Amino acid sequence: MQPVTDSKSLGLLIRKERKAQKLTQEQLAGLTGVGVRFVRELEAGKESCQIGRALQVTTALGLSISVAGRWESTP
Repeated sequence: MQPVTDSKSLGLLIRKERKAQKLTQEQLAGLTGVGVRFVRELEAGKESCQIGRALQVTTALGLSISVAGRWESTP
């Protein structure tokens, strides 16, 4: 599991997965119901991107997000 510590690392992970699935930003936007501009900004790590839409994109790509407290060990 790759840790995501900021919006930039989340964007890079999303871009990597999109490319691995051979999807364009336009195709991903169409699959998820968000705009192409949103996908571009999300992949660029824009900090003000909406979390709900970001979750739509990650779910469509088959990515899962988990949150653990500092006191919890990660696998």
